[in-house]
Amino acid sequence: MEFKNLLIETTEGVTTLTINSPRTMNALNSEVIQELECAFYELNLDDSVKAIVLTGAGDKAFVAGADIKEMSAMNSCQSHQFAAKGQRLMMLIKKIKKPVIAAVNGYALGGGLELALACDFIYASQKARFGFPEVTLGVIPGFGGTQNLARLIGPGKANELVFTGKMINAEKAAAWGIVNELFAPEELLAKSRETAAAMAAVGTVAVGYAKDVIVNGVNMTLEDGFRYEASLFGVLFSTEDQKEGMGAFLEKRKAVFTGK
Repeated sequence: MEFKNLLIETTEGVTTLTINSPRTMNALNSEVIQELECAFYELNLDDSVKAIVLTGAGDKAFVAGADIKEMSAMNSCQSHQFAAKGQRLMMLIKKIKKPVIAAVNGYALGGGLELALACDFIYASQKARFGFPEVTLGVIPGFGGTQNLARLIGPGKANELVFTGKMINAEKAAAWGIVNELFAPEELLAKSRETAAAMAAVGTVAVGYAKDVIVNGVNMTLEDGFRYEASLFGVLFSTEDQKEGMGAFLEKRKAVFTGK
């Protein structure tokens, strides 16, 4: 599918998905959200794609937020539908079997931070900035941000960020546990692709199942999470990747995984 607002490049199993609207600082409007949903759906079905790096074009913003001009004309019904559309994209990113790294190269505000939080983890430029400014506009985050952030860093720090609308720098975001690792701006994309390549080189079926059990397990009781983990552990013993991985270990050679 042709995309107006996205650039997609795949090299050796690693796909770099770039939101390419630098004039609007990569703002999320209905069209961009729809294109992202289609892109992630297609990438999930593409067996050549093993891992995904999501970033924004330019050096100013990952995604500066949702499109305020578009939202300002919405009524209650339309805004509810817009939030549901954004949430559907965030849930798709969480549920696809491919690992997704957010490479945050600048502002990740509002919907941009929500998009980053939907990814499996975040790498960021030392110049990145994070925040939920929605309350300064008289609204709240609507793309799942309140839920994902509170689950990631706890309600106390999430409350502070959401209730004040303030912006925090990359160092504080890392200290709070929002960001996994910080890099110099010129190194961010290469380091993100390097980690994605490491994930693409292992048993990708296992990585997909690991993502599944972590995403779903955090909402279960500990005992239910244990049971779910054991069930997926067992299923993996019916895969070719498991036989290849353990066989290669015993034969002292490098495993060649097929994703089956």
